[in-house]
Amino acid sequence: MATLQEVCSGLPVDPIPKQQTRDPNVPHAPARRPDLCPREQKLALRNALRYFPPSCHEVLAPEFAAELNDYGHIYMYRFRPALTLKAYPINDYPCKCKQAAAIMHMIMNNLDPAVAQFPHELVTYGGNGQVLSNWAQFWLVMQYLSDMTENQTLVMYSGHPMGLYPSSPGSPRLVITNGMMVPNYSSREDYEKYFALGVTMYGQMTAGSYCYIGPQGIVHGTTLTVLNAARRYLGVNSLRGKVYVTSGLGGMSGAQAKAATICGCVGVIAESRKDALMKRYRQGWLLEMAESLDHCVERIRSARDAGESLSLGYHGNVVDLWERLAEEYERTGDCLADLASDQTSCHNPYGGGYYPVQVSVEEAERLIKVDPARFKNLVQESLRRQVTAINKLAGAGMKFWDYGNAFLLEASRAGADVSAVDAPPGQFRYPSYVQDIMGEIFSMGFGPFRWVCASGLPEDLATTDRLAADVLNGIVASGVPEYVSQQYADNLLWIKQAGEHEMVVGSQARILYSDRRGRMALALAFNKAVASGELKGPVILSRDHHDVSGTDSPFRETSNITDGSMFCADMAVQNVIGDAFRGATWVAVHNGGGVGWGEVVNGGFGLVLDGSEDASARASKMLEWDVCNGISRRSWAGNCTAEETLRAAMDANNQLRVTLPHHVQDESLLDCAVMSKASGTQH
Repeated sequence: MATLQEVCSGLPVDPIPKQQTRDPNVPHAPARRPDLCPREQKLALRNALRYFPPSCHEVLAPEFAAELNDYGHIYMYRFRPALTLKAYPINDYPCKCKQAAAIMHMIMNNLDPAVAQFPHELVTYGGNGQVLSNWAQFWLVMQYLSDMTENQTLVMYSGHPMGLYPSSPGSPRLVITNGMMVPNYSSREDYEKYFALGVTMYGQMTAGSYCYIGPQGIVHGTTLTVLNAARRYLGVNSLRGKVYVTSGLGGMSGAQAKAATICGCVGVIAESRKDALMKRYRQGWLLEMAESLDHCVERIRSARDAGESLSLGYHGNVVDLWERLAEEYERTGDCLADLASDQTSCHNPYGGGYYPVQVSVEEAERLIKVDPARFKNLVQESLRRQVTAINKLAGAGMKFWDYGNAFLLEASRAGADVSAVDAPPGQFRYPSYVQDIMGEIFSMGFGPFRWVCASGLPEDLATTDRLAADVLNGIVASGVPEYVSQQYADNLLWIKQAGEHEMVVGSQARILYSDRRGRMALALAFNKAVASGELKGPVILSRDHHDVSGTDSPFRETSNITDGSMFCADMAVQNVIGDAFRGATWVAVHNGGGVGWGEVVNGGFGLVLDGSEDASARASKMLEWDVCNGISRRSWAGNCTAEETLRAAMDANNQLRVTLPHHVQDESLLDCAVMSKASGTQH
């Protein structure tokens, strides 16, 4: 067993480690099919071998060529470390500065087998959300971080550690870019090619920025989504006796099972992969499993009628489940689903993110490699069948929404009946959860704020939960606008019950949807507790990229932007730049994430609270910008809630001055102007 000291000592090349084959007992990423020509295959090998001295090339070249042929990428399995990868306490890392140790803590959490979807391929979640591109990069990153001082910054190009560069203590210790392409070369086919060449990668959101905290990372958001969907669509505050049907238990989708039980409904989650299903069951996130549709339907009825809180995992394809539910409705008139969505990895439908109903998982993974054209046809047929069944149940009163995973986008491309009549591009017959459910939360400035207790102590996490509840109670007591009162009430209930729900998988982390005021107050309270010794180690602040300001995505985060700028990416890029010079410990900007490569630009940050006055100053400046940027964009786009939120922020800080829109009061003026122009007359 290797040690942290050894892992931080550099890439082992003298001698090189013994060759390792794929471990059949570990879930693996599906093989890719980049279709490289011989010249490109040589280029991929040359790119991989440049990490190693020439003395290693004779051994490694044929081995890497075999990986490229068999799996479509060179992962360098030989160099997978013997050390158990997990979030070790921050003081265990051999580093010259605590900020570097905090980054190492986060990287190793992303690669923890209890957290990561395909740990041996360095995939954290989403089927292809890479932490790094290969294992050589892991060794180099750990060595650089171990050697780093507070006058250096590590620069990462799509998994590749370019090196340490002189900077200053006030600069970020780490700057990450993932998948940043010249726009004309950002298609799905381009991704397969350039990932195989080893020159870019898909970092998803928090995989490539090292900020993933396990499925807990979206439990609060999923809980809020289901609760608010019930309020909006069903007109109820209690989900007792209501059924929520969805799919996916692999990476972030694994949160759905826990969210269902927290909400008090019957959550039915289909999952094709037995390993993913069992992982959530063993972790206690999934309460029951059903191997047959008969058992599944019977259990839905009994749990619904008894008002049980249940998470039921159906081991099988979600299309089979949908078609059976549609048949049950036709036969009995009983619609067994009240709320519904989908969390398959449809951002990557032809690379293993969506398994077609017509074949087994094993056959699907074989077809991805040997007959990708047939696989694509099967996926598209499967999507059409799924939508047909969903449409039938929606006609019976079920409420369906797209969960921002590109399900409706890919279904539309497959020819499924998802189009809305007379709708602009990007809008379908079913809403995105951002449009209908979460959009106003973002406009109010609330989003998935996170923190990690770097000591690794559960008691530190419990202390932060208590501090967070005190902070929120204090804010409420001082007065909050009526339009955010429900959100604060939900947040208080969430944080008070967080420990009871046993959501920690990996690092000692917590998620809490919070606004500008809340985030700043939480950061200052945590930093004060670190300084006093009440917390035994630093706290690392972060957030999902899926946030108020973090992501430009026309089919998800910015799908409710109505001024025509939903396809523009200024906000996400500005956010990362602004976070960097306002005090973030590290920043990341990505192409792709959530809805797929070429469909979104997003970014994130990490900020270490070490108890210093400097950390408090950094947090105050950076967190205010990190929220106000997105509120400003939404306000300028015409969102009245965002404008109200922004005015309150400007009242609280006289240094904040933002351009506000003047709204057209008489829409008929626009009609007259356009009609006059068309007829060639002026008034």
